[in-house]
Amino acid sequence: MTKYSFITALLISVSLMLASCSGNKKADTGSRPPEVLPVDVVELRSDQEKLCNIETGTIEMRSLAGTLKVNGIITVAPQNFATVCMPMGGFVKSTSLMPGNVVAKGQPLAVLENPEFIDMQQNYLEAKNKLEFAEADFKRHSELYKNDVYSQQNLQQVTADYKNLQAQVKALEQKLALIGIDPATIREENITRSVTLLSPISGYVKAVNVNVGKFVSPSDVLFEIVNSDKLFLELTLFEKDADKVSAGQQIRFLINNETDVHNAVISQTGKSINADKTCKVYASVSSSCKNMFPGMYVNATIETSGSKVASLPSGAVVSFDDKDYIFVVGRNKMENGKPVTEYKMVQVQKGISDGGFTEVILPPGFDLKTPGIVLKGAYNLLSAKKNAGEMAC
Repeated sequence: MTKYSFITALLISVSLMLASCSGNKKADTGSRPPEVLPVDVVELRSDQEKLCNIETGTIEMRSLAGTLKVNGIITVAPQNFATVCMPMGGFVKSTSLMPGNVVAKGQPLAVLENPEFIDMQQNYLEAKNKLEFAEADFKRHSELYKNDVYSQQNLQQVTADYKNLQAQVKALEQKLALIGIDPATIREENITRSVTLLSPISGYVKAVNVNVGKFVSPSDVLFEIVNSDKLFLELTLFEKDADKVSAGQQIRFLINNETDVHNAVISQTGKSINADKTCKVYASVSSSCKNMFPGMYVNATIETSGSKVASLPSGAVVSFDDKDYIFVVGRNKMENGKPVTEYKMVQVQKGISDGGFTEVILPPGFDLKTPGIVLKGAYNLLSAKKNAGEMAC
């Protein structure tokens, strides 16, 4: 082959290659190039979000520093706990209550019988009748004294008898009211031997210490009734920590083996130190729970620091390449007819951790009110990121 023939053949080969490349470029421009995600973005389909247990929310301002761990019990205010006794005692005629029953104020608790009830009503009626006679006699002698018909000494004696009977009747009225008998309803024909014991407060019956036929004395506790609508914490604080708490501080506490956190506010602190070098702190429970009852043991955390910091549940902050990140919901889109959500990694710095929450120091310009912060499932998103887009949860 001559030199020129070789050059001609080479030029033809190059032209064919260029044409081929040009054709490939035109073919490629007709198809959509694959999407390349930024390195700080992870995307999940809706079904994968459910699998990863993704939960979102906002950043919360909490007091994390300066907390104090204490123990105590749930209790009620004295006015919400009633010990029911019978001032004169008697035999229990009937009762239908069991521990745990709900009662209303003024509801019958039991019926008691006692012969002394009869004697007291009889004495009241006799004294009342004598008082009516003494009152008429006093008025009559007062008129006679004005007309100089009756002596002053005799009038004084009649007056003293009249006032003595007044005092006797008043005293008997109070005794009858004390045992639950209305003096205004007593007549000669309706003297009763039984008295109905009424509930002094609304609540539930904590204890029943009577049964039908039992004789109870005035010092016996028949029923205990608790109103649990307003509960308090009675916490034990060591002497060295007494100056760290004050009224108005927030408390988080747990009961039994539950994981739900309840809230309370300190309402009063003890003003004296007990023999065991402890004092009492009382807090009003501000959250309700159907499983919360007086006498339950609690583990509580008192927030002794007044400053609040941006914080998230500790599981919302993940570490990757020796840096700390949180995930924020980005845009929603459709891929292959299925909804997909993008989650963006935002670098933060971790601060103090306490009570399952961690302080986060956010980058400049980050809005604290930003919605869509991943609170639960951040580790699953990080796993998807490490799997280079495989999104395996």
